[in-house]
Amino acid sequence: MGMQDFNLLEVDRLWKVYHKTEKALDLSDPVAIEKAEAAGAVIAVRDVSFQVKRGEVFVIMGLSGSGKSTLIRCLTRLIEPSAGVIRVRGKEVTSMDAEELTVFRRGEAAMVFQHYGLLPHRNVLENVAFGLKLRGLARELRESRAQEALRQVGLAGWEKKYPHQLSGGMQQRVGIARALVQDTDLLLMDEPFSGLDPLIRREMQDELIKLQKEWQKTIIFVTHDLGEALRLGDRMAVMGAGVFVQVGRPQDIVMHPADEYVQRFVQDEQRIAQLLDKGRVSRVRSIEAHASTRVGKVAAGR
Repeated sequence: MGMQDFNLLEVDRLWKVYHKTEKALDLSDPVAIEKAEAAGAVIAVRDVSFQVKRGEVFVIMGLSGSGKSTLIRCLTRLIEPSAGVIRVRGKEVTSMDAEELTVFRRGEAAMVFQHYGLLPHRNVLENVAFGLKLRGLARELRESRAQEALRQVGLAGWEKKYPHQLSGGMQQRVGIARALVQDTDLLLMDEPFSGLDPLIRREMQDELIKLQKEWQKTIIFVTHDLGEALRLGDRMAVMGAGVFVQVGRPQDIVMHPADEYVQRFVQDEQRIAQLLDKGRVSRVRSIEAHASTRVGKVAAGR
């Protein structure tokens, strides 16, 4: 089966409701849902379905409170879904017991968080190797794999440093190495670069693009930044009020926003594109005018 034929992740009718009667709520009944919301229920994820192919970078973007971080945490049940089915490689994550879920998180889905989540009293090598230690790998093997992951993210030679000795960008590289060393097919990234300054953020995006060519991981990448989504995503979903408002290739969404909510996201990118196009036209005209003047001068000189 080719890469294009294989959905590594399948999400079917996923809900996350925060309410005291969450378990008793009939999510197939619109009237019951409406009453629950009137009584204070918060529906963070509302009946979301999607599939992601193996090797694809799928970006989820939206404003704060749109449900994107809740959704990505539901995929490994760091947040327990209220209803719906999640499958990874055909295995039903939503029906796993505690032991199966632990094995799944350690071996099949790695996560990179916005705030790094590094262990402050362990050095860089120990941080990267920690997940392998939990899986019971021998020290020599886990350290050699951790060193290789650090080399891949450009941190060879920093193994003995501690998190407080690293810049934000370097700490995030450690976070990526820690996910990479798990050698999972599915990589979940929740706004991993949003705390970095613009130049470092751009470097980290470049690093991820470069590494993805080598890894061919299946990546779910959450961001609120359209430029980042355009650079990284094969496909993207714009999320608002717990639902996917529009799903498609990033460039298609920019050119054909589905509604006013999506339009608000993409209007700056459209404006930049228009300015770039105007800039190109003015530069071409300037070059043509300059060339015409030179030809005229040469002709006159004859």
